[in-house]
Amino acid sequence: MHQASISVAVLDESGKLVMQSVVATRAAAILELLEGLRGTLHITFEEGTYSAWLHDLLVQRVSQVVVCNPRKNALLKAGNKSDRIDALKLAELLRGGMLSPVYHGENSTRTLQELGRSYRTVTGDAVRVMSRLKAIYRSQAIAYGGKKLYTQRHRQEWLKQLKQPGLLRRAERLYEELDLLQQLRRQTRQELMVESQKHPVCERLRTIPYLGPVRAAVLAARVQTPHRFRSKRQFWAYCGLGLETRSSADYQQIEGRLKRSRKKVLIRGLNVDHNHDLKNVFKGAAMSASIFPGPLQEFYQERLNSGIKPEMARLTLARKIAAIALTIWKKGESFDPSKLKAQAA
Repeated sequence: MHQASISVAVLDESGKLVMQSVVATRAAAILELLEGLRGTLHITFEEGTYSAWLHDLLVQRVSQVVVCNPRKNALLKAGNKSDRIDALKLAELLRGGMLSPVYHGENSTRTLQELGRSYRTVTGDAVRVMSRLKAIYRSQAIAYGGKKLYTQRHRQEWLKQLKQPGLLRRAERLYEELDLLQQLRRQTRQELMVESQKHPVCERLRTIPYLGPVRAAVLAARVQTPHRFRSKRQFWAYCGLGLETRSSADYQQIEGRLKRSRKKVLIRGLNVDHNHDLKNVFKGAAMSASIFPGPLQEFYQERLNSGIKPEMARLTLARKIAAIALTIWKKGESFDPSKLKAQAA
């Protein structure tokens, strides 16, 4: 899919190429193409800018729509590449059931999701402006620390230390930009909080220690529904908290029989393909829970006492918070410290 055109390849049940075509990226042109096709239609396309729009357009008109993950389509990266070739390869992968789908289908949290994106975008822009301000003072060997650098009360004290006129004017413009972004950030946060009150799950998620209103809203918006995850391990992988392992020659022949080898599985770290917003939510919650008193800090301290390194103990705590969030979301309950199990996640 591109801004101007979409390349289409159609295979029949035997894998024979029936048609290849290029249509305009317009709803009328796409629907006209579908009207000329007979039989049961299964459609796939890669996740991208147009994927949500195209999914909503087609989901009620065909038997199956698979929005696939382009990062896992290794076959598309081999050999020659063009829109015509990629469309044919996608059709072959769909026919073979070898695509990794991306979840689409829950529209009840669409407004919450868009407001959450607005809040994260404005927050990220404000952080960039603050980093540029620090870079100005650092370039002049001016020591800084804390939040006084950004407050209006102490702003003139910092500006007086800049002797070069160009740097002074640049810093003044950055302060003006920061003031506007902070105002927008407060407005977008208020809109996000108002919208989150329409979703009862946000109130239940907030009962988990250090899952505040913003984190709960982001979690509800990004996950949409907990029933898309069969178990906590699938949820961990989606949040970037799953472990990637490597093994080979898992079986050996002993006395004429194949037995599983006892060698340890190599752990290569956390999974790379994940939702970064959710990883930040649970890592931030685990960091706060490990510092301040509470039942989760006791869980964290038990991991330290057992000899686990602090960074691994925080990872275990983040996985525990994620598992708790998924469980209470599915069961419709609130967080109960008495039900906190002692075993590690």
